[in-house]
Amino acid sequence: MKKNKREKENYLDRIPKINDKKWELDDEGYVEVTVENTGFYNTIAQKFFKKPRFSFIKLDQYGSCVWQQIDGKKTIYEIGQILKSAHKGAADQLYERLASYFRILESNGYVIFLKEKEG
Repeated sequence: MKKNKREKENYLDRIPKINDKKWELDDEGYVEVTVENTGFYNTIAQKFFKKPRFSFIKLDQYGSCVWQQIDGKKTIYEIGQILKSAHKGAADQLYERLASYFRILESNGYVIFLKEKEG
């Protein structure tokens, strides 16, 4: 029997991959993502209002833990298990919050999702 295209996949089975963003760990072990401010309005703001060309987004302890696990191999569920074991306080509504976090990362272009688990 063919699977219906509209059949919903389990969001936690999706595999995130960082979408060509430059990032590094700071001295405290938190992830800092570098984002270039591009586009017409950003160019005007940079020239006339002396706005910076790059923004630096510092993630908190949970966001940093999740970000460092995004490797294009682990599912959201597996990342959640790692977060849960690393940070006991993250267990409350873990997967609802994690799914919401990944939707935000995807909508802002920070991550993409791979079709299926590789290798």
